Amino acid sequence: MKAVAAKLTRGLNIGSLVLASDNSGARIVRIVSVKKGKTNRKRQQYVKIADLVKVSVRKGNPTMKGEVFDAVVIRIKKPYMRNTGERVMFEDNAVALLKDGKGNPKGTQIKGPVAREVFERWSVLAKIAQFVS
Repeated sequence: MKAVAAKLTRGLNIGSLVLASDNSGARIVRIVSVKKGKTNRKRQQYVKIADLVKVSVRKGNPTMKGEVFDAVVIRIKKPYMRNTGERVMFEDNAVALLKDGKGNPKGTQIKGPVAREVFERWSVLAKIAQFVS
């Protein structure tokens, strides 16, 4: 996975309920695991911005409820620092669902801002975003 040009902080835990910010049909999802994450031995993994995670749909379209998807974290409330020295934080925690392992999004548009770090790592998601901040 490509590196991100920011000093990222521990944003979310496994089991956190987050908003699905695309038009895929899911509304609230639970983070199940972190894919390709790194942590110390015997320590629970944590989620940072632009991470690839597995999520389970909790609320939304009844046919999707309980299904497991890959997703990318596009916003977190926890402040993190960019290399320019500015601190960035968002109003909510949000993910965008993916339909395959290549990073193609399940929805056709993403509501709300997408972090610039997501654009660096997942350029396909930034193309369908309303704006990148």
